[in-house]
Amino acid sequence: MKIITRTLEPLILKDFFKGKAIIIVGARQVGKTTLFNQISANFKDKKILKINADNPTEADLLRKKDFNMLDQIVGDNEIVFIDEAQRIPNIGITIKLLVDNYKKTKQIVVTGSSTINLLQSTSEPLTGRKFTYHLYPISIEEFLQHTSQLETMKQIENFLRFGMYPEILETKPIEEKTRLLQELTSSYLFKDILEFQEVRNPQILNDLLKALALQIGSEVSYTELSSLLGIDMKTVERYINLLEKSFVVFRLSPFSKNRRREISKNKKIFFYDVGIRNALIDNFNTFDKRQDLGHLWENFVISERMKYREYHRIYATQYFWRTYDGSEIDLVEDREGKLFGYEIKYKAGENVKPPKKWLEYGNVDFEVINKDNLKRFAF
Repeated sequence: MKIITRTLEPLILKDFFKGKAIIIVGARQVGKTTLFNQISANFKDKKILKINADNPTEADLLRKKDFNMLDQIVGDNEIVFIDEAQRIPNIGITIKLLVDNYKKTKQIVVTGSSTINLLQSTSEPLTGRKFTYHLYPISIEEFLQHTSQLETMKQIENFLRFGMYPEILETKPIEEKTRLLQELTSSYLFKDILEFQEVRNPQILNDLLKALALQIGSEVSYTELSSLLGIDMKTVERYINLLEKSFVVFRLSPFSKNRRREISKNKKIFFYDVGIRNALIDNFNTFDKRQDLGHLWENFVISERMKYREYHRIYATQYFWRTYDGSEIDLVEDREGKLFGYEIKYKAGENVKPPKKWLEYGNVDFEVINKDNLKRFAF
């Protein structure tokens, strides 16, 4: 399969040489470096400095340097690319110095697989000095670029079993897909968490991920996880925060306008990529052997919708909705002054009506998303 053009590429290109750093965040192996290489092909007439902070020798080039030293390192390069920048202490100050001194004459591009040391350390120094982009695994919309819609929909089962990481999509044999996903979850997925956040027991982190993988689509109780794993609730919450900042999982909060009616304070936790989720519980079964197809489809659709909104700059806050009497909606988007409710079903044909209490809000929309109408929703 040829390299897929990422939807973010033209958006990022428009932000070049505007006097601001470009920061691209996303999990390891989603294609951040490949994206930069594709972008840099548009600047063959410009000299480019590439620094890979995963290499300690290269990372040391940017440690605690004043601008005069940085300027010597940059030299006459017009584009500076810093890969996995979260591994460099005080990287925000370094980028600020470069942006403030070079302004529009040079472009600083930074990638990071965790916000733990990147966006947190750059938010204050780079206020008004950066454009930030989130790169996800391949989206259905991007996959469509090199094949037909019919062929793409035929691949849905593979997407739900093995996910959308670039290398996984490029690999054909199922055994090889499985091996690569297991390697990804064991070696790369939370590399930054283990190295920088004093996680004393990696096995607990792995057990937590497995527990979360088994609960996708359901409300998660930190109290129950605490009891199951034998750790306190604060540690559970801390670990989930770290997993979210490393782009492994994301949370949906319950939507509430009426605190007496909407009951849940528990959150739902989903995975950015369902292939990762399946690898954690070692379940790559075909659809006819799965008991979790409904929840798997829900996770997949919500993550695809996040990609679509991000790439097309559709700004919304997302929730789920549930009441005391059991009425529920899988995904709620609060955008444009209106509430959009989406019930997510794999198969078409089910007669699902909007809950009466949902309609009581007024100015709401309701739609059932299934395999047949996914196009209107995510690509």
